[in-house]
Amino acid sequence: MIEKGTVGNMVDVRACNKPLERLTFRGVRSSKFRHVFGSPAKKDKCYENIKITKNAHDSHFCAVNPKFVAIVTEVAGGGAFLVLPICKTGRLEFNAGRVTGHRGPVLDIKWNPFNDNIIASCSDDCTVKLWYIPEGGLTSHLNEWLVDLRGHRRRVGHLEWHPTAENILLSAGFDHLVIVWDVGREEAVSIVEGHPDVIYCMSFNLDGSLLATTCKDKKLRIIEPRHGIILSEGVCHQGTKASKVAFLGDTGRLFTVGFSRHSDRQYAVWDQDHLETPLSMETIDSSSGVLFPYYDHDTKIIFLAGKGDGNVRYYEVVDRAPWVHYLNQFPSGSPQRGLGAMPKRGCDVSRCEIFRFYKLHATKEVCEPISMIVPRKSDQFQDDLFPDTAAPTPSLTAKEWITGKNKGPILISLKTGVLVKTHKPIAMKPTESQTQQRNLSKAKFAFLSTETVPDYRPVEMRQMMAPTDKSQKTSCNQNTKFYQIQQMWGGLADKGNDDDVSSNEMDSTLRIKRRAVQSLDRAMDIVELPNDLIEWRMLYNKQSEEIRTLKGLLAGKERIIQELEEQICKLKANA
Repeated sequence: MIEKGTVGNMVDVRACNKPLERLTFRGVRSSKFRHVFGSPAKKDKCYENIKITKNAHDSHFCAVNPKFVAIVTEVAGGGAFLVLPICKTGRLEFNAGRVTGHRGPVLDIKWNPFNDNIIASCSDDCTVKLWYIPEGGLTSHLNEWLVDLRGHRRRVGHLEWHPTAENILLSAGFDHLVIVWDVGREEAVSIVEGHPDVIYCMSFNLDGSLLATTCKDKKLRIIEPRHGIILSEGVCHQGTKASKVAFLGDTGRLFTVGFSRHSDRQYAVWDQDHLETPLSMETIDSSSGVLFPYYDHDTKIIFLAGKGDGNVRYYEVVDRAPWVHYLNQFPSGSPQRGLGAMPKRGCDVSRCEIFRFYKLHATKEVCEPISMIVPRKSDQFQDDLFPDTAAPTPSLTAKEWITGKNKGPILISLKTGVLVKTHKPIAMKPTESQTQQRNLSKAKFAFLSTETVPDYRPVEMRQMMAPTDKSQKTSCNQNTKFYQIQQMWGGLADKGNDDDVSSNEMDSTLRIKRRAVQSLDRAMDIVELPNDLIEWRMLYNKQSEEIRTLKGLLAGKERIIQELEEQICKLKANA
């Protein structure tokens, strides 16, 4: 029974309409990545006794692929980085092989995404070098590079490989230039000259058609890298410290991290076509370490890790405001100097490992793997966690990309549970200039290692002979031997005028002289022929000059022998 007076307060539910706008839900957001947690490796799975670099440059100092882990190390002079097989954990050997070809500190290293044996490095010596790491790792120090790229006028701070085109590498230097290299031909494709100050970071979109950069002038730029054209730019973060950027795959949005005017760390989401104002900007904390973004396009998760602190925060990227949602963080009491990220094809799908970091400790000589895992009870392959990912196969050649083609990455499935590795030989072949340089260095070494034979001839005779090449004087000393025998005979003849010399000694000396002349005849027929045609021609000309000289000496051998026989007869008559 309804009490009197309550009818006017009743609401007819049938008359309620659906609200025009969706109400904001302030509870717990549902997400399959809400419980992602970090699992650091055990001590026997870490890399210990590594002299990690103490350089203050804002770089990762670590690069990883399914075969190797590379770490920039501290050295007394020049620059070096360590390369270890991914399975060679534990304490590092004292004489472990390093890459030691740079003359200045190494500032950045990046593995080739399509060849697990090729790594690029840049240094304070203004060069970019490519190295081939043999299967099984280094057995000794490596100081012979595959490619040496020279074009920057100041030190080179950052590297970035093209995500879909083969042999396309970008380098950013402290000369405010970004150079696009075709490493297969060892030449620059284009040069981006629009930055007025130091470049902090570079990032490609999914198909490599656009490049995003952050600069010390606090601006974010979108660049067409083939022709070096700046398409748009806008003020990024107001802080004076370094800011970093990452393209959010093929969504057309970018994610930046930096500092506010009051030195608070913050992140922002941008539309690549409108950089005037950000889509979203939030403050993270008040720490002073530079943040690095690591984006996983397969799971749409972006990880933030700062230098000098031990926390790794992760956010889920969505297609509507607020564009990113905070998930959780992995706390650690040990600060990090840098982090290397394993490609998705190197993760362990049986453990539901969606990402793996290699953390360089700032206070200990340790590189520690950290796995980001989604907790699942089933041991079956999780299709929703591991969609088809980028394969280690280029979808474009360098020539196709340079001519204007764009293509997304080739995709492979990780359902097999096998780590996808590349097994390619050395892709780059030495050019003609490199071959000539190596031949020249070999010739220099051969010249320096050749023993120098002294020439005891008088100055007048050496001027008369007029040799044109030092090698003719030092390599062939037959003329010197001939003249020494002649001088010996002349000395014996002069001495015979004063002292008595037996005829037997004269006869034996004459026989020595004749054998020397015969050896000279045989020496003229000995000509070593090198393999190279140019060197053969040069040596042929030298040998021709030597033969003509020897013929001039031997032309009067009969006359010399006759004079010596006459002197012997006179000495016998006087005796």
